[in-house]
Amino acid sequence: MSRAILQVTIRGRVQGVGYRAWVEYQAVTSGLEGWVRNRRDGSVEALFAGPALRVAEMIALCRHGPPSARVDSVTKETAREDELNLRRAGEAFSVLTTT
Repeated sequence: MSRAILQVTIRGRVQGVGYRAWVEYQAVTSGLEGWVRNRRDGSVEALFAGPALRVAEMIALCRHGPPSARVDSVTKETAREDELNLRRAGEAFSVLTTT
């Protein structure tokens, strides 16, 4: 199974609705590595690394989000392995501070 590393930006009503915690739970449950953070522009940014199929499934979940969110768009792009270094030491998946 091939490994994928993708960075996504989610726009809509995705801050203040538990979106980051929901992403963290979904990613950890799926066995993915990466991180999620709010952006000052009101979007949420995340990086997912793991088996390509699981990463694709996670991105599909992000198009819906938790019940209180409203997702308008999800954009994705290939990311580099070194971008995983933004995680906190010892964590497979981290919730990062706003950038």
